[in-house]
Amino acid sequence: METLFIIPARGGSKGIPGKNIKNLNGKPLIYYSIEVARQLTTDDNICLTTDSMEIIDVAKKCGLKVPFIRPTRLATDFAGSNEVILHAMEYYEKQKKKIQTIVLLQPTSPFREPQQIKEAMELMSGDIEMVVSVKLSSANPYYSIVEEDELGFLKLSKEGSYTRRQDCPPVYEYNGSIYVINTNALKCSSIDKFTRVKKYLMDDIHSVDLDTQLNWDFAEFLMNR
Repeated sequence: METLFIIPARGGSKGIPGKNIKNLNGKPLIYYSIEVARQLTTDDNICLTTDSMEIIDVAKKCGLKVPFIRPTRLATDFAGSNEVILHAMEYYEKQKKKIQTIVLLQPTSPFREPQQIKEAMELMSGDIEMVVSVKLSSANPYYSIVEEDELGFLKLSKEGSYTRRQDCPPVYEYNGSIYVINTNALKCSSIDKFTRVKKYLMDDIHSVDLDTQLNWDFAEFLMNR
């Protein structure tokens, strides 16, 4: 094994209760991440990591074996992605599996395509710590994002002399869809400390991330179309 596909799915969700197993267009949300991973690898290279027996039962109905249940210490709001990924890696390494790359697929991105994941994976090379999917940001710190100064007055977050939005440097935001991670880098540092990160650009539709009920309603609208 060189690449492990990890699908992190906690049982708790405040924005959309039970969202990981909630039906979207007649299928549980985690189904979409499981099926897209299956188009790139075999089930033994797909790890659904969860603290919820309900999620495990739904995954089994999708035909996916879940190798372990996530420990309680990794089931809180404060448990970070680093700890969850490292825990999964440790399990597989104890099974004598050699993992060079992690592909993290969050269940909240049901519109990503296999080809997009493949293209992001192809951007990886020896000196890159992570390839992460992004979308063009609709707000720009040179033009429309402001913050308060020490006196409480608003100022642009980044200095620049731009009179038109289209003249500003492009800025991007993580869309939460695809993370391709070098495992050696992850063992040495946390994701938020990586400095050698490349982007994989996605459009707005494939970047839809389900965090609120409004996001969910929009996703259902897109599915029905």
